[in-house]
Amino acid sequence: MKNLVYAIRPLALDMLSTLFFAGVFALTKNLYLSTAVGIVIGVSQVAILLMRGRRVAALQWASVGLVIVMGSAAIITNDPRFVMIKPTVIYIVVAASMLQPGWMMRYVPPAALEYLPRSLIVGAGYAWAGLMALTGVLNVYFAFETSTVVWGTFLAIFPMASKLVAFAIHYATFRFIAIRNARAGVSFTAQAAAA
Repeated sequence: MKNLVYAIRPLALDMLSTLFFAGVFALTKNLYLSTAVGIVIGVSQVAILLMRGRRVAALQWASVGLVIVMGSAAIITNDPRFVMIKPTVIYIVVAASMLQPGWMMRYVPPAALEYLPRSLIVGAGYAWAGLMALTGVLNVYFAFETSTVVWGTFLAIFPMASKLVAFAIHYATFRFIAIRNARAGVSFTAQAAAA
């Protein structure tokens, strides 16, 4: 669970401005106020990182840019869906980056790598990419086909819940296969060295 929180934390922090936008908009129905709150939170996050001397990741810069651009478009057009679509852009970018074969290798403990076939780890990476893309597509649906309150509820629940369930399945599957292979003496490290 600690590893999942560590992995999801940057994405959750990135969604903070969008979640605040959704909450303020649901409570006040004031597009200008809710967009301003979203922009202030997004810009503040980057400012705090810079003041602490921390590196601002490319996705965080992109997120702030999206908050400003989408927020401005929402105000100009008087349409909150511009801000509501921001999570989709982020999820699609993350999904695309997860299509790189083997991206997950660095997240698997070295002891487990010995007993897990590379094809399983690569396949799991593609499954995670699919989940991220699905979340992005569902966000579009909820942003355009439901109310702001329903969209905000979806955004607050589904992304985190789906990742927790996926992580539980992923962890249990990898653990079962690694233990089974270890007991059977099947080492993929030894096979790779012999090849």
